[in-house]
Amino acid sequence: MAVNLVNVENVSKVYGTRALLDGVSLGVSEGDRIGVVGRNGDGKTTLIRMLAKLEEADTGRVTHSGGLRLGVLTQHDSLDPAATVRHEVIGDMADHEWAGNAKVRDVLTGLFGGLDLPGFPAGLDTVIGPLSGGERRRIALAKLLIEEQDLLVLDEPTNHLDVEGIAWLAGHLRERRSALVCVTHDRWFLDQVCTRMWDVQRGVVHEYEGGYSDYVFARAERERIAATEEVKRQNLIRKELAWLRRGAPARTSKPRFRVEAANELIQDVPPPRDSSELMRFASSRLGKTVFDLTDVSVQAGPKMLLKHVTWQLGPGDRIALVGVNGAGKTSLLRAMADAARTDGEAQPVAGRVAVGKTVRLAYLSQEVAELDPTWRVLEAVQQVRERVDLGKGREMTAGQLCETFGFTKEKQWTPVGDLSGGERRRLQLLRLLMDEPNVLFLDEPTNDLDIETLTQLEDLLDGWPGSMIVISHDRFFVERTTDRVYALLGDATLRMLPRGIDEYLERRRRMEEAVAASAAAAAPKPATAERSAADQRAAKKELQRIERQLDRVSEKETTLHAQIAEHATDFAKVAGLDAQLRDLAAEREELELRWLELAEDA
Repeated sequence: MAVNLVNVENVSKVYGTRALLDGVSLGVSEGDRIGVVGRNGDGKTTLIRMLAKLEEADTGRVTHSGGLRLGVLTQHDSLDPAATVRHEVIGDMADHEWAGNAKVRDVLTGLFGGLDLPGFPAGLDTVIGPLSGGERRRIALAKLLIEEQDLLVLDEPTNHLDVEGIAWLAGHLRERRSALVCVTHDRWFLDQVCTRMWDVQRGVVHEYEGGYSDYVFARAERERIAATEEVKRQNLIRKELAWLRRGAPARTSKPRFRVEAANELIQDVPPPRDSSELMRFASSRLGKTVFDLTDVSVQAGPKMLLKHVTWQLGPGDRIALVGVNGAGKTSLLRAMADAARTDGEAQPVAGRVAVGKTVRLAYLSQEVAELDPTWRVLEAVQQVRERVDLGKGREMTAGQLCETFGFTKEKQWTPVGDLSGGERRRLQLLRLLMDEPNVLFLDEPTNDLDIETLTQLEDLLDGWPGSMIVISHDRFFVERTTDRVYALLGDATLRMLPRGIDEYLERRRRMEEAVAASAAAAAPKPATAERSAADQRAAKKELQRIERQLDRVSEKETTLHAQIAEHATDFAKVAGLDAQLRDLAAEREELELRWLELAEDA
């Protein structure tokens, strides 16, 4: 029977006049992998902070099992800015110890792309202070994952990770024996990792068995049985369930919910998009030409990111751009946007970008545009337009669109200056759509958006008749809203990937294996022929023997230090013990050098 690790009993938490949690009782047991979802501001982070005893409950209690080893990743790290990455992540482990530890190697490679931390100016010896928030967050996560815990509590662990990093983290957490409680808006990640879900809504936590897909089904069924009046929300959930049941490209296992019941719930739900109808509508709004790139090269500073790219964005195309960080995704969008804004006057360093005469571009960048902080939310939207045509005969007022994006009638009168980062992101996107563009460039649109808002945005984009390019590390959003995937693989080219993100990850793995093989081939080899399997086995055996010797040396050193402390006033005795210590240090150095030589052979 699984051991109970944490108990939350009748816990309540009030901020001001608002009850974030009201009489919540939950438990976490060994082997649990729990995903926490809910709208921004509904108490997800507060719940896990109380679970980890980082915050006190107003009423009720939280109890941990005796000797619980708890690891917590919060939104703000506690790293020492004067320390190096090595000091924070590796600690005082000798090189042979951490380099010989499979878990350490896996974490460093998975989160940083290699043991030498490519991208960090001095590798492991980089000082933390000047690093970006995203780099610091990866360091904090690496430090946590290298340690052993009974329970991991993670708040938005996928933030600042690319598609490859998220895929690695999902695999790593599935293999760990520790229990997990995780707040994230990444639905693909939830489906890959979690076996239970907690949905935090209006002070109450609803529990569901299974991953994200199972949660969508169970919630849709619960709301149907309860005959909720929130028809709009119910229909959105059923629409998302329909998409999941029809098969998302990235899913690796079938949902665990009952197929018959799910099919009955969605039998009258049409496909998310009528692609042919949208394409006809987009063509009538845009004509034949949208963006034509001919022999284009894109440069950022001295670095050439893309060379001789010929590509076309046509009417109604819904394209996802994926690629390694720094490969040029955002730079490519900026080059296209510059050409659109200047009627073709601004061009890249080489080649030409032709822009259709009817193009009305809306570009959502990663930076949140500053608005007058004294404006009310509704006023900020009405400054753009009072009503918006969403195509297919759908029209919305500014107030209705605000509600769709989670701004209730009361919230619409909130000053912009009082909004959170996620709310400002929603308002920025809302203002863009209100301007009735026919081409959308969305650069990381899912940043700071909760799952419910993401679902509403996806629903809006389903019926939006225009051309669209999306850059996002949110795999679920990419596969839900786009039809084709193009990749920038870091080799200055742009490639279409018929099998989408799965194919991208496979290509990246092959590229990394090729680089590793090339480096191994270029490394100096002994004059003799390539080492045989027998030689490698012998090297591994000797490695194990040396590691045992190093352990014995460490034990002797510990004993000698204790004896020196015991006989501190006997100078002759201390001198003899010190001589033995120096001999052991020399022996350790020889063993470590031999270990490093054998590690390459093995």
